[in-house]
Parts: sequence; structure tokens; C-alpha cells
Amino acid sequence: MPVRTAQAEWKGDLPRGKGTMKTETGSFDGQYSFSSRFEEGTGTNPEELIAAAHSGCFSMALANILAKGGHTATSVRTTAKVHITGAEGITLVELTCRATVPGIDADGFHKAAEEAKVGCPVSRALAATPITLDAALEG
Repeated sequence: MPVRTAQAEWKGDLPRGKGTMKTETGSFDGQYSFSSRFEEGTGTNPEELIAAAHSGCFSMALANILAKGGHTATSVRTTAKVHITGAEGITLVELTCRATVPGIDADGFHKAAEEAKVGCPVSRALAATPITLDAALEG
């Protein structure tokens, strides 16, 4: 299996320092700071990148589960909101998913969505954190 790599560098103390993060593929290279992490400052933060990873992982996992059940999704769109509370760390992840899946009923879709929530690799990595799911069919 492949190993994925990213790098970060931080310069200075926590409240006034600044840093950069980048992925090995070059698909992301950006700045972060105390302000972008704990306030509303410019730049990204680790939690935003976790949210991107979780929404992507969940969407792929759900599409795979649906396809294995005979229902190829036209679209699976997921938003992840990662809550961070200072010293407590990440306290909650909220997943919101809207999907267009021909030929599946709501119960079947919700069962597949719950399976994806528990089974996607990022959900498993975040198992110590509460994860909520609001999943619904569209169209």
C-alpha cells in the first residue's frame, strides 16, 4: 500500500509564529498560523485539512458501498465540519452528505451512509472523536 506524505514547518512561538504545510504531490502548499487555526485569520489549519480528508474519504467509501449494492451514485457530495476547542482539541466532526443515487430507497441509502461513516479510513482514524451524520438523497 502507498504511504502518503506531507510536511509542515513552524517558525516562532505559538501566538505570533507562522508556518507552512505542503503535500508531497504539490496539490496543496499553504500557510497557517495561530490566527488561522483558533480565530478567523488568513490561511489554512490542520483541522481544515482533516475536514477535506474526511469529506473525500467518506464520499468515496459511500460511493463504493452503494456500487457494491448495485446502485452507482450519480453524485455524492459531503461537507465535514471539524470542531476544535483550544486545549480540548478536536471535539466533534459533523458530516453532511447529499447524494443522487438512482434506484435506491431512503432506508437503503441511510444504511450505506452509516456503514461508510463507521468504515472509511479517516473515520476509523478519528474513532476517539464523536462523528455525526446528516445524509439524504436528492433528486
